[in-house]
Amino acid sequence: MLALLGKKLGMTQYINKEGALIPATVLTAGPCLVTDVKTAEKHGYKAVQLGFGDVKEKHVSNPLKGQFTKKKLALKRWLKEIKLTPDENYELGQEIKAGVFKQGDLVDIQGTSIGKGFAGGMKRWHWRGGPGGHGSMFHRRIGSAGASSFPSRTWPGQTMPGHLGNVKKTVQNLEVLKVDAEKNLILVKGSVPGSPNGLLFIRRSLKMPGGVKPKVVAKKSDKKDPLKASKQAAAGGGAKAKKK
Repeated sequence: MLALLGKKLGMTQYINKEGALIPATVLTAGPCLVTDVKTAEKHGYKAVQLGFGDVKEKHVSNPLKGQFTKKKLALKRWLKEIKLTPDENYELGQEIKAGVFKQGDLVDIQGTSIGKGFAGGMKRWHWRGGPGGHGSMFHRRIGSAGASSFPSRTWPGQTMPGHLGNVKKTVQNLEVLKVDAEKNLILVKGSVPGSPNGLLFIRRSLKMPGGVKPKVVAKKSDKKDPLKASKQAAAGGGAKAKKK
């Protein structure tokens, strides 16, 4: 499965072996509790329901509270169902921690972007804007929006001012830089959607599940000296002469 629920803690910097500074995001990944198991024989597909985050009893509805009481499990704030392959098997009450990921893995992270309310076109769609002179009368406004007599309406997909942010976003193929299994912390390269303490869904990358390919550094013997190559070409001892 290699999927967890977590939180975004904030951004920091990571220094790799080459000494380069890499922008990174610290995440709390798990521990997640398996609160429900669905089988192919009973439900037609295999899946598990993961629970994450402690919650007070007064903040849980009575039907949901009854399900947790019946299964003798601790109450969880967030729940998410994840489909499984036929070979994967999990038990009710099993705990899944950040140790399922390792350094070098690629993950997809889904979260809710920061809401910014109503925004104009220049902020929402990065318009250039009109002239900046005082007599312009057209600085940050949208200008003409629709067609004239035909078809007398705006076209679908017109970039207009409106609601910005607060939508579900997924960032793909983020490299896992470091994993602290004891503290359930994961350090990923780059930024992650959402505000600090926002809920995240972390899963293995669907498009590049093999991990990051190691960089191949050319050896000194493999590097060609451009000055030496130009002298050989001038003397007639280049690649063409060797082929003859």
